[in-house]
Amino acid sequence: MKVWVQFLLCVLFSASIWLVLNLSQNYVAVVSVPMTARSNIEGRAALSQSEATVTAQVAASGYRHVVLARRHKRTGQVDFAAADFRYLGGDRYAIPNTSLYRYAAQIFGEGVTVESFISEDPVFSFPEETYKKVPVRAVLDVDFAPQYMALKPLQLQPDSVLVYGEPSRLENVSVVSTKPLELDDLRSSVHGKLRLETPSGVRLSHEECVYSLEVSRFVELRSEVRIETRNVPSWVNLAVLPSTATVVFRCVFPTATDPASRAKFYIDYNDFAGSLSGRCVAHCEELPANVIDYVITPEVFDCLVKTSE
Repeated sequence: MKVWVQFLLCVLFSASIWLVLNLSQNYVAVVSVPMTARSNIEGRAALSQSEATVTAQVAASGYRHVVLARRHKRTGQVDFAAADFRYLGGDRYAIPNTSLYRYAAQIFGEGVTVESFISEDPVFSFPEETYKKVPVRAVLDVDFAPQYMALKPLQLQPDSVLVYGEPSRLENVSVVSTKPLELDDLRSSVHGKLRLETPSGVRLSHEECVYSLEVSRFVELRSEVRIETRNVPSWVNLAVLPSTATVVFRCVFPTATDPASRAKFYIDYNDFAGSLSGRCVAHCEELPANVIDYVITPEVFDCLVKTSE
């Protein structure tokens, strides 16, 4: 009996080694996988109501083929880019087989190489949903290092999102905020991702956005400038008081040119004509590209008109 037991153990051990070796080899076979689609198609539900079966000839290990060949397969969910869909009419959208290669890992799993798709383009149904488009507002707390400032306001991508939900809930949503962002002692440009705050009872087209803030060192240049006028009729004399102003330019460091030599500050007569008090704000033109910002003092000018006889 001991000899037979030893013999059986040897047979089982040999069979196990044979099975492991064979299952570790790569094989080509035809497999079918059921799936639903998830996407971000404007005005449509995020998850398809229908499922489709994708059939392809794939190369994979024996282990993977065993998993793919299971009779009772669980329906998988694949995230597709909205741009990859082809609209068929109604609620129906199709994914061309040529685009499916990019999603092979999601459809069949890692370690599977698709040689060709055999089934027709899978078709999914995405029902319409009520939605509205609202801007994204950054919740931002920024502290710059001395002599550093932002070149332009914080940029968000996307800067607006679609909000899906019942009309009664959408009425109360006018803006979507980001998670708070705190940046301290900034002295260089920054970028990253921010999660969005999802209002209760609705769905957003995006869960996060990318932010970027350009930061530069600056130098301040102070100049006295003359206040000119524009669009004044030939029969009108427009006087501006005071006729000069002090301007503090904040320029990108280092700067080689004086911005006051090019920039011109003026009062537009059309502003004066539409003003009840005769007080106007000066405009600026031909501002050099190296100027980040400027402050003019005074900010408002008194304008007087005398009609020529």
